[in-house]
Amino acid sequence: MPTPPSHTSQLQRLRRVEGQVRGVIKMIENKRYCMDILQQTRAISAALKAVENNIMEDHLTSCVASALKSNRKKDQANKIKEVIEVISKFNS
Repeated sequence: MPTPPSHTSQLQRLRRVEGQVRGVIKMIENKRYCMDILQQTRAISAALKAVENNIMEDHLTSCVASALKSNRKKDQANKIKEVIEVISKFNS
């Protein structure tokens, strides 16, 4: 089995999200305007979606591509099944 991607490029994005979440907590503690809070939570959601998309792309171009190039039918089927399951969860 190949080594999975490190995803280190996503750490900076996740640290930014972490800071945004701390900011929203402070906004709520300071009783900030609802729409300002919602704007920040939407930004957090968008940032997390970008992380998900980047990790999925890494998975497809490394793990799935490697499985598809191999002669291991079971591994190929498992990778395809994993991707379908994750995509179906994204849409629910």
